[in-house]
Amino acid sequence: MALLVQKFGGTSVGTVERIKAIAEKVKRFRDQGDDVVVVVSAMSGETNRLISLAHEIQDQPEAREYDVLVSTGEQVTIALLSMALESLGCSARSYTGSQIAITTDDAHSKARIQKIETENIRKDLDAGRVVVVAGFQGVTEKGAITTLGRGGSDTTAVALAAALEADECQIYTDVDGVYTTDPRVVEGARRLDKITFEEMLEMASLGSKVLQIRSVEFAGKYNVRLRVLHSFQEGPGTLITIDEEDEMEQPMVSGIAFNRDEAKLTIKGVPDIPGVASRILGPVSAANIEVDMIVQNVSEDRTTDFTFTVHRNDFQRAQEVVAQIVEELGAREHDGDNKIAKVSIVGVGMRSHAGVATRMFEALAKEGINIQIISTSEIKVSVIIAEKYLELAVRALHSAFELDQLPAA
Repeated sequence: MALLVQKFGGTSVGTVERIKAIAEKVKRFRDQGDDVVVVVSAMSGETNRLISLAHEIQDQPEAREYDVLVSTGEQVTIALLSMALESLGCSARSYTGSQIAITTDDAHSKARIQKIETENIRKDLDAGRVVVVAGFQGVTEKGAITTLGRGGSDTTAVALAAALEADECQIYTDVDGVYTTDPRVVEGARRLDKITFEEMLEMASLGSKVLQIRSVEFAGKYNVRLRVLHSFQEGPGTLITIDEEDEMEQPMVSGIAFNRDEAKLTIKGVPDIPGVASRILGPVSAANIEVDMIVQNVSEDRTTDFTFTVHRNDFQRAQEVVAQIVEELGAREHDGDNKIAKVSIVGVGMRSHAGVATRMFEALAKEGINIQIISTSEIKVSVIIAEKYLELAVRALHSAFELDQLPAA
């Protein structure tokens, strides 16, 4: 017997037939004696439909009412899943975020969870019920409905698991675990049996879309045992843990992550004076544009070339900001490129292996792939390359680090 928090995303509950299938899966856990709390997203496509409705009324929807609107998708799903469970003879009760309550700050559309009341949930579990909770949403101290941002249902599930001290938080998706890289790009990609929170957080931040970044951060902070599983296929999935594997020799690299949504901007001939970096990045930040990688090269003429990357969706706006910065600083010129991609190798084994970066660079050079920017941390090395070489780079690195030789999990 165990206390499980299970989360099912939009595609998993995209139709009535799939909701019924999820109900049958949940009932099997309940029948074997487990206590189960289920967190669900809105049905596939529903949140986008609601957002579209909002924008038909207002170009910039009023924040409070926007959250009231987009939170309704999950309310439909919790009711339908609870009905499906009841029809199978499995007692269930649904809760919205405000009914529990999941209390958040008042940052509408990107609220952060502050506390969770668990009394009603525990009473229902003690009574033998399955508790079905709307993901993605909460409520402020003053009673206003809030939403947690895209992918917020993962965060809801992990937060509930932490508050309830659940034995495991199971995230059900359309993949059967975390892979060494995207199987659609590399045929020989392998599912990982285990991965550390640190590695998963890096991979999520670098473009792996299996888990939402905030949920991984939350799980690591509160040591929530987290597992990624397939919604409609049986299997062990991938366990995400706080501890590194107790093996004598760990693989130096656990996975290859990549992100196509990158753009690069360069300001050339910037005066090399103290504070110039803040004078460049300050206006960029003020425009609510997130900066990823940064490179600064100082020339002999006491000027510097300053390069940074942003999300591709922010490229046009960032160019406008940079043009103003060039004029204010008296820089020589600026240019940009939105046809780039980021490729990264990730692994806690890097801590105990030398020459990992060299091996990466050699593999890319062998394929004639030029590296534009390099960024490193203790357990990752990232490079910016031309987007047209992305898949070739991923396949080359996957082979160079022998990830296709890992035993099938």
